[in-house]
Amino acid sequence: MISKVILASNSKIRAEILRKHNFEVEQIPSGVDEEEVKLALVQNKATCLQIAKNLAELKACKISSKFPSEVVIGADQVLEFNKENIDKPKNKNEAKKILAKLNNNEHTLQSAVCVARNGSMISHFDDTAKLKMKALSEKEIDDYLDNIDENVLRSYGVYQIEAQGRKLFEEINGDEESILGMPIDKLKPYLHSLV
Repeated sequence: MISKVILASNSKIRAEILRKHNFEVEQIPSGVDEEEVKLALVQNKATCLQIAKNLAELKACKISSKFPSEVVIGADQVLEFNKENIDKPKNKNEAKKILAKLNNNEHTLQSAVCVARNGSMISHFDDTAKLKMKALSEKEIDDYLDNIDENVLRSYGVYQIEAQGRKLFEEINGDEESILGMPIDKLKPYLHSLV
């Protein structure tokens, strides 16, 4: 049974989820240029789930090649709306456009994790959640954007359901930890099976 993992990410929430499930976590960011990889995958007509899986694998394998005897976890998440990948906003104006697009609509969050050892993927897991945003007025969107901090502004969909973002939703269908970027219910039994 594995109790120590390397998370190929700076994500506080992903590390918290792993720790909550009794894993000792060392965080080493992968340094993968996600935008460049995503662009190439989109040009090759990859689905949103394929994008998330590819990025998770790249991150895990890059760190695993430097620490071959360790179990490394890479994770990624893609927001899909009308079969289109919605990127993280770069500024408040882009954030407002994304919220206007998602407003009163359903979108999907595709979460993927890859487990690597000896520089190669040994397993991967994914999960899908569907979220329905409330019908929000322009003032409600502006007020929300004025009251969130910079790191939430840079999140997929401009929300974090563990914080103020929850109030934007009419319906949330899916595992909360997967929505937060770590499908731990699928990953944990696998990690426990490793020696």
